[in-house]
Amino acid sequence: MRLEISENITRKYRLVNYHFSLIVFVVAISIMGIMIISSANEAYRNKQIAGLILGLIAMTVISLIDYNYVLGFYKIIYCFGLGLLGLIFIFGDDVGGATRWVDLGFIKFQPSEMVKILMILFLAEYLTVNKEKINKPKGFFITLILIFLPILLILKQPDLSTSIVVFLVCAVLLYLADLSYKIIAPILGVGIPAFAILFNAIIQENQTIISYYQWLRIVSWLYPEDYPQSAYQQQNSITAVGSGQLLGKGLFNNNINSLKNGNFISEPQTDFIFAVTGEELGFVGCCIVIGLLFIIAIECIIIGTKARNFQGSLICYGIGALIGIQSFVNICVVTGLLPNTGLPLPFVSYGLTSLVTMFAGIGFVLNVGLQSDKRR
Repeated sequence: MRLEISENITRKYRLVNYHFSLIVFVVAISIMGIMIISSANEAYRNKQIAGLILGLIAMTVISLIDYNYVLGFYKIIYCFGLGLLGLIFIFGDDVGGATRWVDLGFIKFQPSEMVKILMILFLAEYLTVNKEKINKPKGFFITLILIFLPILLILKQPDLSTSIVVFLVCAVLLYLADLSYKIIAPILGVGIPAFAILFNAIIQENQTIISYYQWLRIVSWLYPEDYPQSAYQQQNSITAVGSGQLLGKGLFNNNINSLKNGNFISEPQTDFIFAVTGEELGFVGCCIVIGLLFIIAIECIIIGTKARNFQGSLICYGIGALIGIQSFVNICVVTGLLPNTGLPLPFVSYGLTSLVTMFAGIGFVLNVGLQSDKRR
């Protein structure tokens, strides 16, 4: 059985190569996310369901479009990403001291979430075309400028956590593009001590390197007893995860001892959704969420190993790295292993921009998988 659409944008695909297992895992964790969001704050349930439907449509359409055709516009993709970030400074909506949303009246979205996927697409083609140049001083310097330009625009919002995630994903793709150890070794040799010095400077009370609220998040993580008003959200989330024990208190429970029901966790449907998962579904529920995210990331990587070309491999590795890194950071924040960063848990946290763009990324992975039988 074959799916045949336009030759210019799509190819002749074999349905047997469609990775339905990946779709099942993604839909399963998204439905689980909707249930947890409904329990955390029922008012957001219908919007998240709408996001799931939009995401499925986007994923299906993108999965049938030849990724090689899309990557042919990699320069436009990069400029489009910068343009989206630039809209922040014109139509930005300030929320809690940060301007991360673009409000055009008829639509409101978060450009940095979209840029995560756009940067993976751009680098998949750019690093393939310039594979030899990136190991030369000029080529490497130009590559760094192209990577750090959107990161700096994200930092200006300010959004340090998303900047770090984008940087880490780009670093993974650079490494996979056979970046020479002659470049990697000096960067690590200088970078690690420099980071230690920078971190020590950042935690000083009169520092001017990062904004006050970002500094407060870091020091309240290090010294929660000294900054109880700033540390309460993270400390309460740790308590909530532990209080669920093995099987949790149950979704939609009315337990008066619930931190969620007592509003001790603000906006639990977003960045701290894993705290609700731990409290209401317990250790078992947390393991299911972590297991599904791990399987999805691994599935992306496995599909990447069978890609017909290097660009396809980089797309899959990039999406897999994005899901893995962002999940790791979010869960570490909720469990107190990292400072509060404000990152959503992929496919689980409330947020239409995040959900739809993640599904779009999976769509590109599925298209790579559809062409995996056409090896170089």
